[in-house]
Amino acid sequence: MSDMNPLSHRIEKIHGRLSELYRHAIASPSPSPELLPTALIELGIVSEALQLVMNELARQNEKLASMQSNIDSEHQRYQELSELLLDGYIVTDAAFIIEELNSAAAALFNTQPQLLIGKPLPSLIFNEDRAAFQTKLSQIQQRHRVDLTVRFQRYHADFFSASVSVSTTQSFDNKTGFRWILRDVTERKRAESALDCADYDPCQDRPIQFYSKGDIIPLDPSKLWLVSRGVVKLSTMSDRGEEMLMGLVRDSMVFGSSLTALQTYEAIALSKVQLVSISLTEVSQSPRLAQVLLPLITQRLRQTESFLSIYGQLRVEDRLHHLLDLLKREIGQPVENGIRLCVRLTHQDFASACCTTRVTITRLLGKLQQEGNIMFDSHNHLILKH
Repeated sequence: MSDMNPLSHRIEKIHGRLSELYRHAIASPSPSPELLPTALIELGIVSEALQLVMNELARQNEKLASMQSNIDSEHQRYQELSELLLDGYIVTDAAFIIEELNSAAAALFNTQPQLLIGKPLPSLIFNEDRAAFQTKLSQIQQRHRVDLTVRFQRYHADFFSASVSVSTTQSFDNKTGFRWILRDVTERKRAESALDCADYDPCQDRPIQFYSKGDIIPLDPSKLWLVSRGVVKLSTMSDRGEEMLMGLVRDSMVFGSSLTALQTYEAIALSKVQLVSISLTEVSQSPRLAQVLLPLITQRLRQTESFLSIYGQLRVEDRLHHLLDLLKREIGQPVENGIRLCVRLTHQDFASACCTTRVTITRLLGKLQQEGNIMFDSHNHLILKH
């Protein structure tokens, strides 16, 4: 618009000259012959100046129209991008009236986006949290960004807990507003509440994964497996390519590749197994969860040491004796005739744990059975007699 200033100044000068001519024409009883030609010249100059102004205005209007089109395109692109967000996204004015929101935000409130446009965002706060939220509003207006957790009321449903990040915005016409990012943390809050219970069970509120007998269980270095039900065999390979039994993980025990430095480490279900996955990141961020898991990890490490101690026995018979005592403690179930191992182990499993051959184990188990120290039930489960 800087081109308009010289034109405006020129028009003002011409207007002054025309006013002067008009005063002379009124004051003089008989206008001079030169007055009319002079007035016509001045009017012609004014006409040219006005034409220039009209041309400049037309150019400026085209420029403004182009800018408005670009703004509309950017706004459309911005709305399309906001729809890609998995979190709820809301825009309010300075009075916290909702102006825009994406579909994820509407889904959090269990309603359609158009039903939320024009509503004050504070009116959607859960009743019991409104007083605390009002105190936060002053901070939101004074700071560039505020993070808080608050409960919102769903339409025709209960409330949800949301982690909210609020930041101030400034529009091209200098109007202040706010952007709100809402992340549903209802499940996280419920899990944190459960962690505070004295009888907290890490298996609760987590998805259970099922594996059948013989399945190889995948190992993720960023996660731990917690056994909810069943028995899992942990093994590695020796330098000679022979399997070595490293542990038997049963109910309420943990395992994972993060708990070992072995390059080869395999987990196989010895029965129908139910497992839950726990992220190591979650453990590091939750002291309470770490406190619950520590005894389980300690138990697992002690069992590993017990298996390693078996290899230190010189005689194969002693290795088998120590192994049977360990199995009795770890996977034994009291029955009428003694202690029954809850899963069936093959002679090769015994051999790998005792660092010997399957033939040797078959011979030694047969000897123990003849001596009446062990027996097998109808399902071929080994029973250690009292």
